[in-house]
Amino acid sequence: MKKTDMKAYKEKLLLLRARLRGDISQMANAALSGKNSMEGASGMPIHMADIGSDNYEQEFTLSLIDSEEDTLDLIEHALEKIEEGTYGKCDECEGVVPKTRLNAIPYAPYCIKCAEKLGQ
Repeated sequence: MKKTDMKAYKEKLLLLRARLRGDISQMANAALSGKNSMEGASGMPIHMADIGSDNYEQEFTLSLIDSEEDTLDLIEHALEKIEEGTYGKCDECEGVVPKTRLNAIPYAPYCIKCAEKLGQ
């Protein structure tokens, strides 16, 4: 892959990493903001269904955070590969990851065949 292409992908990855870090930070703050108090703002007890809804929202947000952290790990791996000069090579077969795939998923570690084989 050409240096100019790697530079463009690096910029995409850095922007995506910054956006995801901001999203994770906001979601973590929302999930851990203490919504699950037994009393509302008025001092009146909250209905048990409200507590259940809050718990569900918190669990859902935490699962989204986990997924976004996995994506961040893939982005970090892709940035390391750029530094090593191996970006655009499949981690499994060391074949070429097509630019069309990298344009859609710039942190894709596998070519399409290996991704299908691995269930990615």
